[in-house]
Amino acid sequence: MGWAKLEALLAAAENQFNALITTDKNLRYQQDLTTRRLAILILPTTSWLRLQIHLAQIMNAIDALSPDDVHELRLP
Repeated sequence: MGWAKLEALLAAAENQFNALITTDKNLRYQQDLTTRRLAILILPTTSWLRLQIHLAQIMNAIDALSPDDVHELRLP
């Protein structure tokens, strides 16, 4: 979408979306997320093969997010 910097990405995403799904486990330590109204779900891997077998769990985690949540999903 043309967002060069992560801070700009978060600000733009916050204005257009309810949630951001990422695999960046360091996001919560690199950015001040306390003022964000954006729910963030952190997935444990970028492997589609591993993620697709857990789609129901991922969807449940998305549905359970609140606007200011930062949740790191753990998969078996």
